[in-house]
Amino acid sequence: MSLASLDSATLFGLTGAALAGIGLFIVIAHAGLLRRIVGFNILGAGIFLVFGAAARRGAAAGFSGDPVPQAMVITGIVVAFSATALAVALLQRLFDLTGRESLDAPAAGDKQQAEP
Repeated sequence: MSLASLDSATLFGLTGAALAGIGLFIVIAHAGLLRRIVGFNILGAGIFLVFGAAARRGAAAGFSGDPVPQAMVITGIVVAFSATALAVALLQRLFDLTGRESLDAPAAGDKQQAEP
């Protein structure tokens, strides 16, 4: 199967699946919270791309695109942006309070900033 024989919906679906896999790997494999937030966004972008490809599949059968998955993707993008902003704000607050960007317990020799 060559790349030229794939239609655009299949190519978008495969790209979305690849992005979801990469994002899932980053979320699982990395300990840093900022990297996990970025990985979660990549995972979400992959899922949105798969949903968009599924919505476009209806247009290939002679129908116009299915509006329900498109509405879910648009809503999901807004919710993901809001959740990312909240996560980054919480991470910034954690860094301001503790000086660390992870939830791991500090080592015995580490000095903490206990003042809020």
